[in-house]
Amino acid sequence: MTENENYLARIGSLIRDARHHSGYTQAQLAADLGTSQSAINRIEKGQQNLTLDMLSRIGTTLDSELVGMGASGPSHLRVEGQATLSGSIEVKSSKNAGVALLCASLLNTGTTVLRKVARIEEVNRLLEVLTSIGVKARWLNEENDLELQVPEQLDIASINAEAARRTRSIIMFLGPLMHRAQQFQLPYAGGCDLGTRTVEPHMTALRPFGLDVVAAEGHYQVTATAIAESRRPIVLTERGDTVTENALLAAALSEGETVIRNASPNYMVQDLCFFLEKLGVEIDGIGTTTLRVRGRSEIRTDVEYAPSEDPIEAMSLITAAIVTRSSITVQRVPIEFMEIELAILEEMGFRYDRSEEYVARNGQTRLVDITTHPSDLKAPIDKIHPMPFPGLNIDNLPFFAVIAATAEGQTLLHDWVYENRAIYLTELNKLGAKVKLMDPHRVLIDGPTHWSGAEIVCPPALRPAVVILLAMLASKGTSVLRSVYVINRGYEDLAARLNKLGARIETFKDI
Repeated sequence: MTENENYLARIGSLIRDARHHSGYTQAQLAADLGTSQSAINRIEKGQQNLTLDMLSRIGTTLDSELVGMGASGPSHLRVEGQATLSGSIEVKSSKNAGVALLCASLLNTGTTVLRKVARIEEVNRLLEVLTSIGVKARWLNEENDLELQVPEQLDIASINAEAARRTRSIIMFLGPLMHRAQQFQLPYAGGCDLGTRTVEPHMTALRPFGLDVVAAEGHYQVTATAIAESRRPIVLTERGDTVTENALLAAALSEGETVIRNASPNYMVQDLCFFLEKLGVEIDGIGTTTLRVRGRSEIRTDVEYAPSEDPIEAMSLITAAIVTRSSITVQRVPIEFMEIELAILEEMGFRYDRSEEYVARNGQTRLVDITTHPSDLKAPIDKIHPMPFPGLNIDNLPFFAVIAATAEGQTLLHDWVYENRAIYLTELNKLGAKVKLMDPHRVLIDGPTHWSGAEIVCPPALRPAVVILLAMLASKGTSVLRSVYVINRGYEDLAARLNKLGARIETFKDI
């Protein structure tokens, strides 16, 4: 028996003993973990490799410190650089659509089944919040299909505040919960007081429905007052994705017609609209900045829905190919939400092949497969900046930092939306890049870069963190990226999936 086989056998025995001690059958444990009984059987026999995430989930389910302690503490990534990638990889379902649909499930007192949900930390936190207020949630299979059953009465007072504060999506509970309770408290999102500036655009969207929010110590105090049906058009002061989603969630259970102007037509908003239509809500103008919503007084229906693929993950994978000068095929790319990015990349000299279009599982979103080719890039003539859809996606802008660092010439990135996100892009300098911070919103990047490995603590911003990981793939020698929870918030098994393409990334923890 090899050392690895011996290790897996010992782990399998520990899991079997912990399962017996907890009174679980293999089938019951499989159901709780969203996997198959045969997989549990293989694990206990030491015949299946285990990720740290799976070990942690098993330990939590069985309440076993013996199993769980090896997966406690922050995770880090060790990257052996300069690997050439090859093969094919499918883009997973949209993280941002998934969290919006979890919030939207609160509208429906029937059974909601969401197909191929991104199994990421943000989703895990939202599920902890949902189950704490009485929602029954169950992973159905290894395909990550998720079943949700919402009771007639929610126990909002029992909300899991710790989990709520670890997700910025919690603010999207305002729209659906205002229909379920006249008064309730909602913890501040993200673990800190986000202040008036963050919540005010949401209040502009929700006040016409009778919602009032007062910031108290550590939470929002929410009061919902029934109002007459007739309303003026709601004009959003910010064309934000979550703001638009909150307005849609409020309108879905409001009888009569709601007109939302300056709405975001972005990918996650479209997925939410398609889902609401399945619930019987009528929506005109999907994909535009004016939405007309005819809500219902009650929603009680059994529904299945498959959110479309994630354009930000698609951009991540294409970027991995560009910086490592690799040829890979990225399958199921939502092309409608990638066209500007690809047009800029083409201008920079990026070469790729694109398949004919086909339709996503939601029956609406257009997909293509993209095959990348090693390309010699040059800096674009104009600055690169994001815009609301159909412009370059705000979340895709950071990837152009590492792409620009591989290109010949000087590139200006203008991240005008976020106050400080651009600052984190200067961490690329530790790997050999030449990134100059002009102000909190602009960076000047000189390329090409001779990447060299380094040890870096993961920045708290999701996309810059992934950008650093991708640069490490191109770097000479060994790099270490420490405390990668933020990446796990937005990506499912990213390191393992890159390894299947030929990357050399090891997940480890400090002992």
